Amino acid sequence: MPRVLISDKLSPAAVAIFRERGIEADVKTGLTPAELRAIISDYDGLAVRSATKVTRDVLEAAPRLKVVGRAGIGVDNVDVTSATARGVVVMNTPFGNAITTAEHAIAMMFALARQLPEASASTKAGKWEKNRFMGVELFAKTLGLIGCGNIGGIVADRANGLRMKVIAFDPFLSEKRAVEIGVEKVELPELLARADFITLHAPMTEQTRNILSRENIARMKKGARLINCARGGLVDEVALAEALQSGHLAGAALDVFEVEPATDSPLFALENVVCTPHLGAATNEAQENVALQVAEQMSDFLLTGAVSNAINMPSVTAEEAPRLKPYMELARLLGSMAGQLSAGQDDAIKAIRIEYEGHAAELNRRPLTAAALARVLTPQMGAVNMVNAPVLAKKRGIDVAETIMERRGEYQTLLSITVTTNQGQRSIAGTLLAENKPRLVAIKGIAVEADFATHMLYVTNQDKPGFIGRFGTALAEAGINIGTLHLGRAAPGGDAICLVGLDAPMPEAVLAEVRRLPLVVRATPLTF
Repeated sequence: MPRVLISDKLSPAAVAIFRERGIEADVKTGLTPAELRAIISDYDGLAVRSATKVTRDVLEAAPRLKVVGRAGIGVDNVDVTSATARGVVVMNTPFGNAITTAEHAIAMMFALARQLPEASASTKAGKWEKNRFMGVELFAKTLGLIGCGNIGGIVADRANGLRMKVIAFDPFLSEKRAVEIGVEKVELPELLARADFITLHAPMTEQTRNILSRENIARMKKGARLINCARGGLVDEVALAEALQSGHLAGAALDVFEVEPATDSPLFALENVVCTPHLGAATNEAQENVALQVAEQMSDFLLTGAVSNAINMPSVTAEEAPRLKPYMELARLLGSMAGQLSAGQDDAIKAIRIEYEGHAAELNRRPLTAAALARVLTPQMGAVNMVNAPVLAKKRGIDVAETIMERRGEYQTLLSITVTTNQGQRSIAGTLLAENKPRLVAIKGIAVEADFATHMLYVTNQDKPGFIGRFGTALAEAGINIGTLHLGRAAPGGDAICLVGLDAPMPEAVLAEVRRLPLVVRATPLTF
């Protein structure tokens, strides 16, 4: 039974989801880093919010850990790089609090436009400063979105309802999507120059860090107002304070800060700044939603292999998982064979090409590619899985490519893997037979139809009389029982392949004897 540790407070309903689905869930909140390291080795999954820091040290103490689920959008408290290197899936819940965060941004915009916090404080203090608080309308103003994904799209929808003009900068926003949500796609310099209000909805990456730098703040329209409910590191807070003090900007509303908890900031003393303590997701509905979502996602992964909202690997929906299962097995078997046949060569792998034909070309191919890639690399690199395989391939400078063949050939589905080294290329191809049974159909372009066995022996030989007799005799004299035997050749008298299914692993002494046989070019034991 899989075990999950819940180290931050989650809804009791989320805990119940784990247990109802047959997963043992332990709730242990408030752990120190040392306490977490001491017990994490007993768990397959770790569910957190923002309090628990999933550091490299924690991950190194967790050999069993398969998944970290963050109940929320940001994963700043998870060392994603270390998790990926160790093959741990990192999930978040980007949709559970999207509406809540978008509504908070809209609320901050209203508060900023009408100076609501200052007016409330003044009125409660017994003053009646009706003429002091002169606001601005949102109607007909231009709202600039920096980042227009899920949350940005919701903000755009609400702003359109307020009859604002919405423009957006987002390199990943397509023209079609922009039209669908009613925004004008622009580049960042144009947005800065045109927007009366700017709101940020971008993740924290190396590309977005400090996107509103001193230089970009200076490019903002005079009198503009800034709202940030995304990440504090997106804005140069010192430069923002100076722009507000000088009058270049009319105001700012911040829910996030570069350092949190934020107990001191040059922005706090300014009347034209509205601040909240990272409340973007702080509604009862959002907290319940993200807790339930992370429990469902982690349960699906641990029980069925379905991957949703993963930061570091391709997603596989619960609906896709059953359909992909036989194709995943075929990808693993072909990748394992290609990897074992490529291991031990003098030259490292240079390139891997995975080709999909027929039904396989119509599927979600990213997890299939990751599964095949992991098995190709395992013989040379050790502990490789679907999570860390793409990263390891990139680090080694291995070129990975997919080829899609929409046409149908001899097989309804065909998956081929070609591995390139300085020694040349080797390709393995397979298909699925009735009842989704994986079957090998070609090696190095030579037709060799064979079922996969746990133990096999791959032999390349010269196609000349006498080989099969000598080979069979050598195995018989050593007491090796042949389960299956499959032969293929490129042309009469040319290169030939012999693939044998065995009942047990091939002993080293017998393997050495086979390699000494006349006409044998190469003999490689395989294990699946």
